[in-house]
Formats: sequence, structure tokens, C-alpha cells
Amino acid sequence: MIQLTNISKTYRTQSIETLALDNINLEVKPGEFVSVMGPSGCGKSTLLNIIGLLDEPDKGQLHLNGNLISGYEDKKTAGLRNRMVGFIFQSFHLIKELNVYDNVELPLIYRKMPGSERKLRVTEALERVSLSNRMHHYPAQLSGGQCQRTAIARALAGNPGIILADEPTGNLDSTVGKEVMNILTGLNKSGTTIVMVTHDELLAKSTHRIIRLFDGRLVG
Repeated sequence: MIQLTNISKTYRTQSIETLALDNINLEVKPGEFVSVMGPSGCGKSTLLNIIGLLDEPDKGQLHLNGNLISGYEDKKTAGLRNRMVGFIFQSFHLIKELNVYDNVELPLIYRKMPGSERKLRVTEALERVSLSNRMHHYPAQLSGGQCQRTAIARALAGNPGIILADEPTGNLDSTVGKEVMNILTGLNKSGTTIVMVTHDELLAKSTHRIIRLFDGRLVG
């Protein structure tokens, strides 16, 4: 499903170079639920961004579903990302001017999906995260847990094979965090491959495997 071979990434400014990832070799099999752990600044989010086609490595190769992702034009890369990957962020990244329904629907509009199919997918996604009764509310009218469930619905509405979650419970209390984790576990049991960045050791231990990063390198 996901294969990284000798992946390296350095961020450069006029005065400094920061090595974010150093020769990463990693395989995530279809249907795995993998946690990525490590101290702040160790490269966890950079790793997710490269897997999710939001960033490109300086060196190495990325394969998704057996396909080498290399040299694609921005438009083709964006299309692959939209179809193959769902994102869940710590800060939700909802558009405050759009209600719940419209936030979930937006990525499907970019696919130029027919309206009837969009409606079906959005409705089903909101039902799966128990937000059908909130679809006309705006982010400012929701709790943190409801915002995160909206973000999860947006991610799964596109029926991606891969979900990338960057600290999905980081802004939530422990009770709501467990609810979000239960949703992710259910998605994984239905066949979705999930890579989750977390600082919570207990949450990480409930996944199939823990990957640890330190100074841009895999250490375990």
C-alpha cells in the first residue's frame, strides 16, 4: 500500500538547513493501522506530508498502491491525493464559512462528482460519525469533538484507501479523544489503511504497530 525507499528531505532557508527526514525506509501494508511517534521536530509531520503528496522528497522513492509517484505535474498529483488519501488534522482545518455538510462535500466537488453521488456520500459519511443532526451547523457552533468528527467525515467521504491523521486527538479531552479513536479503529477494521501521528503512548499501543522517529531517522 505505502512504500518509502531511501526517503530524505531537507528544508533550506538563506541561513540554515534543517534535515527533516534522513534515509527513511518504510512499508505500510494494506489494512494496517500504524502509529508514528517521536519528539517535536523529529520529522513526523513531514513524513505524513510526503506520503500524502503534500510535499516531495529530495531523494528516494514513494510507491502508493504499487505505483511509483515521481515527476507528476501538480494537477495530476492533486488528483491522486484527492482520490487516494484522506487527511485528518489536529486543528481540524474546517472552513468556518461553510456548514458541516458543505465542508464534507467540498473535496468531492473538486472531483467533479455528480451532485446525486455527492449527496449520498456526504450523508453516509455524516451518519458514520453520528453527525447527521448537525449537518447544517457551522464550525463555530460545534464542540471540538464534533469538529474532529466532521473532519473525519470529510476524509472518509471520498472513500480513500489511506487515511493520514496528524494528532487527531491532540486538541480533545480524553473522553472525546477515545470516541475519535474508536471511529478510526472502526474504519481500520473495515479495511482502511491508517497512519497516525500521536504523542499518546496509550493510543499508539492500541494500533498494530508503532514507528518511532528521532532527528529524522527511524529508531524503532
